[in-house]
Amino acid sequence: MKIYTKTGDKGTTSLVYGDRIAKNDSRVEAYGTCDEANSMLGLAMSYIANDQSPEIVEVRQVFHKVQTILFHVGAELATPPGKEVKWKLHESDIEALEKVIDKWDATLVPLSQFILPGGHPAGASLHTARTIVRRAERCAVGLENVNPLVLAYLNRLSDLLFVAARYINNRLGAQEIQLHE
Repeated sequence: MKIYTKTGDKGTTSLVYGDRIAKNDSRVEAYGTCDEANSMLGLAMSYIANDQSPEIVEVRQVFHKVQTILFHVGAELATPPGKEVKWKLHESDIEALEKVIDKWDATLVPLSQFILPGGHPAGASLHTARTIVRRAERCAVGLENVNPLVLAYLNRLSDLLFVAARYINNRLGAQEIQLHE
């Protein structure tokens, strides 16, 4: 299979089922932003790829699943309204994020003020992924007929990414920097 098709050389791309739309269409922006977030998650996981501590192995396992579902979210956003979505999101996908958030957050010192994104490269990358997911959510909100589970998943995923960044920073000994007034 060739990597290049030349079909997008004039500024259009295909949705699922082959409908062609402009590459600057809001639907392309939404699923492209999910792809960007997914790539940032891959970068974050690359920073901890060799760490075999049980907590970090768990983080990698959680985010492997998240990356797969985020790919499905993007595919759903790339499916034209009224067409069958090949991959379905389920309420249980959101509940799984909530369970991890609760588990990891319970190990952290409660925040009394805002913190600045940063810390270990993996933690900083998770903070960046969080902001990209927030942008994906904003893009998806503007689309017609978006599955409410897509919006809920992106919203909860950004919460998970915040907690995960703090969790990674805590586990790897990176200090959180509090916002100075």
